[in-house]
Amino acid sequence: MPVPAPHPDARAVVTGASQNIGEALATELAARGHHLIVTARREDVLNALADRLTERYGVTVEVRPVDLSDPTERTKFADELAARDISILCANAGTATFGPVSKLDPAEEKAQVQLNVLGVHDLVLAVLPGMVERGAGGILISGSAAGNSPIPNNATYAASKAFVNTFSESLRGELKSAGVHVTLLAPGPVREALPDEHEQSLVERLIPDFLWISTQHTAKLSLDGLERNKMRVVPGVTSKAMSVASGYSPRAIVAPIVGAVYKKLGGD
Repeated sequence: MPVPAPHPDARAVVTGASQNIGEALATELAARGHHLIVTARREDVLNALADRLTERYGVTVEVRPVDLSDPTERTKFADELAARDISILCANAGTATFGPVSKLDPAEEKAQVQLNVLGVHDLVLAVLPGMVERGAGGILISGSAAGNSPIPNNATYAASKAFVNTFSESLRGELKSAGVHVTLLAPGPVREALPDEHEQSLVERLIPDFLWISTQHTAKLSLDGLERNKMRVVPGVTSKAMSVASGYSPRAIVAPIVGAVYKKLGGD
């Protein structure tokens, strides 16, 4: 069964919708006629996005400023979604830190797990019963090629994405006969546009331009993959290479090499 078509009473949910892939997913869903609930922490940015999408595509866009790393806020939002007709969930919100865990702020590391892991898990658990009952739905989970292998100096992020990757693909196996599609998005580096040389971050300076993919292209590939119920969408050369390397190269060899790169991202 295909992902549900747009309906006035149904909503497609996008977390982390204030920027990058999340914003692109919300835009692509609106272009396809879906009414939306968009969430992130920055209410002003979400309101501006909602206004643009409503004006351009004529869809309803509900704004929910929520910090998904906060258990109280996350529970309140999950409770709302459990009571709504959610046709599509794009669990996209996430964050990353770089450097040795021993030198990073423990509070930030814990918040990263809350967002990257429980921010996905709790919302999926909230919408899943309704989707199964209706026999239709789509869940797109933003994992990462980084979740395929150990990455020193990116340990919390890599571990959190390993959970997300495995959870998504396991869930898909459970729902094959339920009419609910589940697709994992495992991208490499993405960006909206080529930044000015003086405005480039350290990450952007370390990764050559040809390895980046656009957020718009990523969003389209992801939603097309969800429609076809693909297990995993891996856009871009970098993410494909990381997937192959993690699958065929010994971890004892890969980890030190990748860790050295991520050590630079941590400022060392």
